[in-house]
Amino acid sequence: MAVKIENASSAKLPRRTLLNIEKILESIPREHLFGVDRLRLVDSITDPRVSKQAALPGLYHPRQGTQTAWLEISVSTILPTTQPFHKRLLTRLALNSNLAALIFSLTGQHYYLTLRHSVKRSHLEPAVRSYTEQRLRAWNERNHSIRTRLFKPLQPTLQRWAKSLQKRAASQQKKATKN
Repeated sequence: MAVKIENASSAKLPRRTLLNIEKILESIPREHLFGVDRLRLVDSITDPRVSKQAALPGLYHPRQGTQTAWLEISVSTILPTTQPFHKRLLTRLALNSNLAALIFSLTGQHYYLTLRHSVKRSHLEPAVRSYTEQRLRAWNERNHSIRTRLFKPLQPTLQRWAKSLQKRAASQQKKATKN
């Protein structure tokens, strides 16, 4: 069963956005989306469970009774119209990767809440984060194959540098909290 994409937003989406969403959904294993009925694009998320000041980019609605699970994405949060021109331009340039990260995150929530019962509630957030990173990495490698082939040999070195920088930042933060 394919996930239906509903555009209930009044905002003008960049061209091929719905096609890109379909490609993102195709990159997710079908069994991870089992039980998700639709993905709805809305102007802003208005849910009574969410406080008014929180501008969520996306929300996962689990299955309730006879209603199947579905995903909701806020277009006004992903593509803000009230910001200056240069910030709006940057958000449009990063739209596909932001959509992919958001869809992978919502799918990870669905996967770990409904299909993987071995994950405890306290370990849910790290599991969803690692799921999102793993899916983003695979999606990025598939979409940017030339760039991936060029930087693949450098990746272990860059990861080592990142790890050492994280350790150094953690130790400096620990020293700062002691003083």
